[in-house]
Order: sequence, then C-alpha cells, then structure tokens
Amino acid sequence: MSERQLTGKIHRSGIGRLDLPAISPETIEEFRALGADLSSLVSDVLDEMGYAKAIGASVLRPIYQGAALVGRALTLRNVVQETSPYKGASAKISRLAEIEAHNLAEPGDVLVIQGVHGVSNIGGISAAIGKRQGEIGAIVDGGVRDVGECRSIGYPMWSRDVTPLTGKWRIQTVQINHPVEIAGVQVTPGDIVIADETGICFVPQEIAADVLRRAREIAGAEARRQEDIAAGMPVPDLANRAGSFTMPKQDK
Repeated sequence: MSERQLTGKIHRSGIGRLDLPAISPETIEEFRALGADLSSLVSDVLDEMGYAKAIGASVLRPIYQGAALVGRALTLRNVVQETSPYKGASAKISRLAEIEAHNLAEPGDVLVIQGVHGVSNIGGISAAIGKRQGEIGAIVDGGVRDVGECRSIGYPMWSRDVTPLTGKWRIQTVQINHPVEIAGVQVTPGDIVIADETGICFVPQEIAADVLRRAREIAGAEARRQEDIAAGMPVPDLANRAGSFTMPKQDK
C-alpha cells in the first residue's frame, strides 16, 4: 500500500504505523451488544486475565452524560512546548499537530491522547475535523475545551481537565501511533477502546475473542442474579447462588 499524503505538521519519524490493524465490525458490535455499563463488565474480565487496563470515570471524566463508545485506538503524545506561549501566540506558531492524527483516522477510530494537563489538547475545530474523518470520540489524559461545541456535533471526550486555555502555543505533538500511557495504563495503537459513564477499558486485539467469551458468561450470570433479586430470593440464598464470587466462611 502506498503511503498516505501527510500534512507535514510532525516529522515522519514521529509517526508509527500509518495503517493500524483492522478490527472487524462484528467484534465491535458484539462488544456493544453486551449492554450498558460495558466498562464494568470488561474491567472484571481484564482482572481475571491479569491485565491492568481500566480507568475510572472519576479520573478521566466524560464531558457529557450518556457518552459511550467502542472503537479502535489512534494514539498521540503531546509534551509541553519549551518556548513562551505568548511569543508563540504573537508569532502565530503552533506545534500542536493532532490534525495529522485526524488525517490518518479511519471510521470508528478513537483518538487517545497522552496529553498535557491544565491546557487544551483538543477543542471544537479539531473535534469537528476528527468527526468528519470518522472518529467517534477521544480519550485525553490532559485538558480539553469547547465542550458545548463537541457535544453539539456528537463527539464525546473523556478528559483529565476542562479548560478554556488553548494548547496551540503551549503544546508540542511529538508522536502519533506509538504506545502511550493514559492515567498509568499502557495503550497500544489499534487496541479496542471501551468507554462509558463509568470508565474506560483498553483491550489488546490479541485477547479480544477471549474477553468477549468471558464477558458473555459473566453477563449471563448477572442477568440470572437480577432475576433472582426481582423474584425475592432471600439474601442468604443469593449469597450462595451459583455464579457468585466465593468468600471464605467466617467463624461463628
């Protein structure tokens, strides 16, 4: 495959893969079909499998209620610019290059930014470009802005901060489609991103089938427990119901 035309906003050496490993639409739909609070369910599976890949929504907060997505990670890393932001603003020189990530985006991608805290790593214009390119939202370990505009176009974001302070003169983009660290979690380009009002999970593609299989099992067991609760099953019976977790017996 011939290389895509790049914008030149970041040196080619800072860009990893131009084409990320594909995720089948069926896999995405199978995750979505598991229902509400998907991040909780997937987090439980990742715990069982020994993967520390979940982040709470109290750490990276959704910018509006009802936000949820399942997609593929398109990664970007920003650092603090060394030059004075006021000199940059006066000279109109910006080293923020998330537009190159948008340029590489494919439908269903989620922009995942290891960003700078306290200033905006992405705002309304950038979100509009990403939305047009097929992105379904962004996960930002750092600041964002223009919440109203992003909400109006249906571009959900989960972020560390919300601030009016622009990153154009304060941030430099140094890598695209390289591994990033989001709130202490390692994320690889192409990982499956699951985000909702409870939190965020990152699922490596190589374990996606196993995660789905176990998630269906847990979801089925939880549905049966909900039926038992609604039917009035006594609490001692609920505690010993098949499918519940095991606790050591306490001495009388």
